[in-house]
Amino acid sequence: MLDVCVGLGYNSAALMRALSRERSARLLWWGLEMDERPMAMALKHRPFRTLWPSPVVKRLEQLQSQGGWEDAVSEGTMLWGDARQTLNDVPGNCQMDLIFMDAFSPSRCPQLWSEEFLGALADRLAPGGRLITYSRAAAVRGSLRRAGLELRSLLPAPQQRREWSSGTLAVKPSPIQRLPDQGPGWRSLQTMEEQHLNTRAAVPYRDPDRRHQAQDILRRRQFEQQRCGMESTSAWQRRWIGSMQK
Repeated sequence: MLDVCVGLGYNSAALMRALSRERSARLLWWGLEMDERPMAMALKHRPFRTLWPSPVVKRLEQLQSQGGWEDAVSEGTMLWGDARQTLNDVPGNCQMDLIFMDAFSPSRCPQLWSEEFLGALADRLAPGGRLITYSRAAAVRGSLRRAGLELRSLLPAPQQRREWSSGTLAVKPSPIQRLPDQGPGWRSLQTMEEQHLNTRAAVPYRDPDRRHQAQDILRRRQFEQQRCGMESTSAWQRRWIGSMQK
């Protein structure tokens, strides 16, 4: 699996905890992160450490201090730096069953939500592999779909505020098994969400050589939005405002 923007390590720690209950499960883990401080701070925080079994805490400590771990049932490697470049250091023959995409919002970090970077992540998925992200942005979903992935909408968890979507599940089609329209915690995109992909909000973030600065990517997208001729996002919101509040 691949964890993009590891941060505290919470997502991967939760996965490791769940896998620890499966005796036959083996984990080959890769992480992409630029800032070493969040994980270091989290590991100094006792309430965070007590969330996880001791083997999981040990792995996080080794990631933070040594850049990786290896034990009888798992192996992990942290790649520090700009994820757009460090992704290239993941061996090409590693096809991921799961990718966590947890970068800062597209408006703050468009570099990691560009058409090109999302396409590169899609290329790393094995058939049937899943990319999970909190983002429901039309630009992100559009790029994932153009990368050949099937989209599903994540449903809010019981403790979450009721919204029309809490994120996106994107799956590389498998010749063996078709992805159902509905599953535990997800469903097909509703008509409202499909129409969202035809608005100006769906204009992608573009970073052709995966080296541009955030302000340049945002400026290019704004220029394209002004000239695209697509429906305004505000018009879409007015049409669906009642549904979005339910």
